[in-house]
Amino acid sequence: MLDIQTFDARRGGNVLYKALVHPLAAEAMATLAAELRHAGPLAVFDPDGVASALYALHPDMPPATAYYVQDVGALGATLAGVPAQPVTELARCGCASLLVAAFDAARTEQRLALVAPPGLRILSLDRARLPDAMLTVGRPYLDRLNFATNHAFFRDEDGICTRLVSANYWAGYGARAVRLWLRLFDAAGRVLATWEQALPDHAGGFTIDSAELRARFGLGPFTGQLFIHAIGVAGHDVVKYALDVYAGTPGEAGDTALSVTHDANAWPSDRYAGLPAPDAGDQVLLWVQNSHAAPIPAGAITLDRMGRNSPVPVPQAVAPFATMAVDVARLLPGIGWPAQLELRTGRHVVRPRYEVRRGAHAHVAHVNVERADLRPDPGIASLQLLGRGYLLPFPVLPVQDFRSIVQPNPMAEWQDSLPIRLDVFASDGRKLAERFLGNLRRDHDLVLDLEEFGAQAGHAELVYDFREGGQADGWLHALFRYEHRRSGHAADTSFGAHVFNTAMTYRDEPQSYSGAPPGLTTRLFLKLGDRLRHSYAVLIYPASAAWHPFSATELQLIDSGGHPIETRPVRIACSGSAMVRPHELFGAEALDRAGAGGYVLVRDATCRLFGYHGLMDGQGCFSLDHMFGF
Repeated sequence: MLDIQTFDARRGGNVLYKALVHPLAAEAMATLAAELRHAGPLAVFDPDGVASALYALHPDMPPATAYYVQDVGALGATLAGVPAQPVTELARCGCASLLVAAFDAARTEQRLALVAPPGLRILSLDRARLPDAMLTVGRPYLDRLNFATNHAFFRDEDGICTRLVSANYWAGYGARAVRLWLRLFDAAGRVLATWEQALPDHAGGFTIDSAELRARFGLGPFTGQLFIHAIGVAGHDVVKYALDVYAGTPGEAGDTALSVTHDANAWPSDRYAGLPAPDAGDQVLLWVQNSHAAPIPAGAITLDRMGRNSPVPVPQAVAPFATMAVDVARLLPGIGWPAQLELRTGRHVVRPRYEVRRGAHAHVAHVNVERADLRPDPGIASLQLLGRGYLLPFPVLPVQDFRSIVQPNPMAEWQDSLPIRLDVFASDGRKLAERFLGNLRRDHDLVLDLEEFGAQAGHAELVYDFREGGQADGWLHALFRYEHRRSGHAADTSFGAHVFNTAMTYRDEPQSYSGAPPGLTTRLFLKLGDRLRHSYAVLIYPASAAWHPFSATELQLIDSGGHPIETRPVRIACSGSAMVRPHELFGAEALDRAGAGGYVLVRDATCRLFGYHGLMDGQGCFSLDHMFGF
């Protein structure tokens, strides 16, 4: 496992991690490593305890022959077996160079000159700084807004194309002149193209399309990853997007593939869950994408049936920034749906995608971060002030056309206890059914078809239910699978539970898009479709406790420059839902005015909605994943 710290719920993201793995920083670190390798013995000064992460992410760095710290409490540490010494001993290091494992190190270098031996060359990580023109904030360098970065699975081959869609939501927080720095890698990790893209000064939408990139840069077919760095941002340091994977040119009929997934979550994890085993006749490919300049060793990534604890290693190594497909059935023969799988990546990758190939059709979805930091929270069982507490809402699509299937997923390393209930609601908020699902074990293979609960269309919610005991941590997740009865197309999506629509708070719930909880408003992004693929959304009004009887939702059509065109009201009952279709609400002429970068902003100042969105044509080809807000 890589010895790195990335993200935790208390402190947020580790900006140093992002600074070290940026592709430009990786190039500079390779140059620095080559220089130090030829300079003689190397000493490392580690004022912030980050040298282990530095070497993990850049293993070509020459080994340290001496290791120095300034915190007395760090004197028991080692760096690759070299014991830490107090920095006051630096004068006796006998090295040619000293690397200060820190950014913004000019003042530190001046202080070290007082205790350093004559002739010692002092360098720092400032040699791997991004150019000033790529920084949003001048100082400190490790300001989170300097590293609004993310990755995206990107593919254009075998008739399959990719399109990233988002909006300049940073403009709503006062940002101006926002631009994207982008780098496209192929499957081998080679750089195919590097470019910048300016965003509109208002909250306009934008797209990045694989077919357009091939034409612009004269590229051949590729499958790889797109690195995205947003510069000049405000408010959010997260790059959010919807990613469409589709067959052929937008607007062509006869699609064999259509998917939508949301942003990749820029922080690598040790484990991921929510990967389905292949159903009969299916092939499940796990797309492993190395997020770092360090290669992934053979065997460092493993797959296992959830709860078995007998991980099977992936025998191939993965080059820096490379992409590799792993056929799940080859690694785990005989394990099929409804079994679920656990992926251990050693923190080498951000949230991976998987692809389900079913006959002539295919769809792409994502796994989720399995938490190592969570423990059972006995307070959840006594949250009477929060009503039903944590809710995991998901759509029930119209039963005459779709099957809606749910599978609860363990999503924390400790979890061997899932005490849950299923509540089913009609679109108008009436509760149609409930079923206690038991205190599920980690290796359960329970799946439910929502047709048996009587909902023609609407939504359902998973909630904690402790009638037979059990423990909970608030990180309740599930996989939702939708199958079109006539065409055979399918879509997978997954998400986790939150507390919704109550004025009381517990820990960081109900979450807010910005600011402290409780989050009681809505701002969701809904993309537009094209000539044959119309966009749609299922908007759900979940409520942990009693709240407004109806929502006061507005759908605002925004053009590509970020300017509102028209607004339509939508009224959703508490515990109800609504399917909205922009082409029906606004009409073709208004959508044409919105343009290719137009989108719909789902806005509500009275309640927090949760939504799922996708594209749908008239032939049963569809996609579905949860929406993102800002």
